[in-house]
Amino acid sequence: MKLETKLAQAGNRIDKTTGAISIPIHHSTTYAHPRFTESTGFDYSRMGNPTRQVLEQTIAELEGGTAGFAFASGMAAIHCVCQLFQSGDHLIVSNDLYGGTYRLIEQILRPIGVSATYVNTSDTAQVEAAMSTATKAIFIETPTNPTMQITDIRACVELAQLKGVTVIVDNTFMTPVYQRPLELGADIVVHSATKFLGGHNDVLAGLVVTKDSFLAQRIAFYQNAIGAVLGPQDAWLLLRGMKTLALRMERHEENARALADWLVTHPAITRVYYPGLSTHPGKQVQERQSTGYGGVISFEVADKSMAPHVLDAVRLITFAESLGGVESLITFPAVQTHADIPQAVRESIGVTERLLRLSVGIEHIEDLKADLEQALASA
Repeated sequence: MKLETKLAQAGNRIDKTTGAISIPIHHSTTYAHPRFTESTGFDYSRMGNPTRQVLEQTIAELEGGTAGFAFASGMAAIHCVCQLFQSGDHLIVSNDLYGGTYRLIEQILRPIGVSATYVNTSDTAQVEAAMSTATKAIFIETPTNPTMQITDIRACVELAQLKGVTVIVDNTFMTPVYQRPLELGADIVVHSATKFLGGHNDVLAGLVVTKDSFLAQRIAFYQNAIGAVLGPQDAWLLLRGMKTLALRMERHEENARALADWLVTHPAITRVYYPGLSTHPGKQVQERQSTGYGGVISFEVADKSMAPHVLDAVRLITFAESLGGVESLITFPAVQTHADIPQAVRESIGVTERLLRLSVGIEHIEDLKADLEQALASA
């Protein structure tokens, strides 16, 4: 079946007892044993829950992996993956990435002896130069958040395989609708499922998918041991949101491409970051490894004094953190999502006080343009 069909059918024909089309929400925390030493396959909900299991199987199938794992947030998912590393290990990480991931690496991993080197992973030479005998993983965001750097996943995989290094890809922006890193050779995919996968700004969740059974066993152990699992109600909400993912991504991208093309010509805008633009340096790589460009745009206003005025002036678009919902959201990365990254580091990668990030929703494109136009005019 095609991906669109898999999404629409997620959870269907699972409940053989009732024939429920929508997978039931199993709120039970514990499960009866049929007899001594026997199990139904479910014992305690931290270890496994029927509703969560359907979600985990669905994301594994969509990404082409061996197993999926659902967590209470995207950061809980990344934290679980980071349990694969120990003191003395070294990571190579995209230098433009979500501030929460940076915080996790710098304030939790580094104090226990896990080091990290941040490089522009769109330049494979920089990745290779950062390699050492201690390197255990390359952690990639592509496109990066928020300056939309595009990393050649296959090139990084080829380099990693020569060194026996694990490749981890945050696929939040693209989703499996547009990009499937495991099929390109990556070992682990992570998602902040709060974003496009959920799609309605009503569920907090994270997902992990592994390429092989060895990694699956290790992640399964850490998921159970740490216990930051996704509850059944949220698992059901996420599954429901994912059923329309393919349709939503089409509209997100259609609107984002139109807005990016329009913003490029706007006199108040000095730069637009979007991989679908012909001027984007990573466009060719994006088209080799993805089937779309996504629904997130970043842009720079002419003067930093304009940014607060734009944020105050938008009426349809909402000034709020997060992304990927049906409602358009605008964010100020320097003081919101990337506030934990030191100013000098932020600015060196382009996250300045002139940069705004726009998660383009599914509203009518003319309404979005009109709202941005009046907000920019007021600045």
